Amino acid sequence: MPARTDAELLDLWRDGDTVAGQALFARHFESVYRFFCNKVGRDFDDLVQETFLGCVHSRDRFRGDSSFRTFLFAIARKQLLKYRERWTKANAKETLEESQCLLLDSTPSKLAVEREEQKLLLRALRRLPLDLQIALELFYWEELRSKDIAVILEIPHGTARSRLRRARELLREQVDVLARTPSLRESTTANFDLWLKSLRNDIAAGGGRAPTSAT
Repeated sequence: MPARTDAELLDLWRDGDTVAGQALFARHFESVYRFFCNKVGRDFDDLVQETFLGCVHSRDRFRGDSSFRTFLFAIARKQLLKYRERWTKANAKETLEESQCLLLDSTPSKLAVEREEQKLLLRALRRLPLDLQIALELFYWEELRSKDIAVILEIPHGTARSRLRRARELLREQVDVLARTPSLRESTTANFDLWLKSLRNDIAAGGGRAPTSAT
């Protein structure tokens, strides 16, 4: 039998089919895990769970105008924004730029990366305005098109394209600032796109983490 589509699995899950829910969760777990783990250092298990459950609760909003993955990441972004608001209130004495996740306890040392170029890029990513960080990660790690990123960020398509260009520029600037040595800066910028794409599988590995069910 042909595999169920994401929309079919989501409908079955909403109707109480936990096996369908587990299948949908397993299919997209790595992508959602990767979305959160470079932005928050704790609670990302809860955020992953909340994202998938949010898909069920928001099922009627998914009309098929975009892909399920676009719908999923739009919900993940909303969960992240809610988390940042809660974190800011709970840590009122900390200084947190409203547009960044710099202080949310996620550091490259906690992620499954080994190369210095990768660690440098992760640090640089987290110093970008949040939606620029999201745009770059979705483009390089999830291979989403600019029109899908526009839906997720709730902006016009043309604005999404310009933000991707600006995000690349700012990321290169941060690499220049944060690189400990000229050789590290040169090796990172010489293969900028390749190093950025290489983070995808390392972060998805999650230090050997196995997915847990959202049902």
